[in-house]
Amino acid sequence: MSKIITLHDFILDRQKDFAYATGELSSLLTDISVASKIVNRDVNRAGLVDILGAKGETNVQGEEQQKLDVIADDAFIRAFKTGEEVCGIASEENDDFVVFDDEISKQGRYVVLFDPLDGSSNIDVNVSIGTIFSIYRRVSEPGTMATKEDFLQKGTEQVAAGYVLFGSSTMLVYTTGNGVNGFTLDPSIGEFCLSHPNIQSPETGRIYSINEGNLDRCDPGLKDYVQYCRAEDPSTGRPYSGRYIGSLVADFHRNLLKGGVYVYPTTNNWPEGRLRLLYECNPLAFIAEQAGGLATDGHQRIMEIDPQELHQRCGYYVGSKDMVKKAMSSLKHSEALIHI
Repeated sequence: MSKIITLHDFILDRQKDFAYATGELSSLLTDISVASKIVNRDVNRAGLVDILGAKGETNVQGEEQQKLDVIADDAFIRAFKTGEEVCGIASEENDDFVVFDDEISKQGRYVVLFDPLDGSSNIDVNVSIGTIFSIYRRVSEPGTMATKEDFLQKGTEQVAAGYVLFGSSTMLVYTTGNGVNGFTLDPSIGEFCLSHPNIQSPETGRIYSINEGNLDRCDPGLKDYVQYCRAEDPSTGRPYSGRYIGSLVADFHRNLLKGGVYVYPTTNNWPEGRLRLLYECNPLAFIAEQAGGLATDGHQRIMEIDPQELHQRCGYYVGSKDMVKKAMSSLKHSEALIHI
């Protein structure tokens, strides 16, 4: 029988791999796991208590907030506030970043950006949802109030990122820049246990994930790529399978393990894209790259985009290396034809 390795033990054992091995990042990751368990409890009670459905308000994105969005947001903010490693947070559910202004929190060396419950509208129909988080070292002076510049950093500056998938089981997957590891929550002991060590995404796969209902509004090159995915070619295993859950974390997780590409492109009616660079795209890009995959906005590497605002949006192509490259070549070919 193999030894059970808990997330807490794993974090402590790997602390030497952190760029700044002070113990604070270890504690912060532990805080995230605790908040995840709280959210998992509430998600599993959905339908039994009055936490389903819309709250009756919209967030800064113009999207209708679900009751569980607010519950999850509050749970993570409380965890970061009491943990004392964080001087401020930015959340998809809040208009602006939140500064922790007590004297202890001002000493915190990290900021966290997160989407507390991605795909929360799917809860009503019992579809998998998730939390996404991204951790940066602050650029402002410890002991002072966090500033906007602490949050507007390129994805290349992330010190850790991860997601929690609430599905048939609850998993926490994260990276600190030294590979990707996944942990499954064992409800019998209330601990996340190592279940997917050193995750490596296949270089290619047979799954493409895109809302094909929007294809007529997309770049012609993307239409060409989807046609390529649909075309039969026994030598390459095509046609590929179209698999689109509509819950980013669930789609990303499946493709990470099995091989595939996830696409949420810019469209005529959403020229800047729909997904948020800081809360969704950067953290999942960090994980994808650490697992051997790629992430771009259709033109450049996601993690090299210089953010200008907290809720900045972008197009998104993420997944197996060869599949992302093929999608990019289709876009570039289309652009070349336009300019002939």
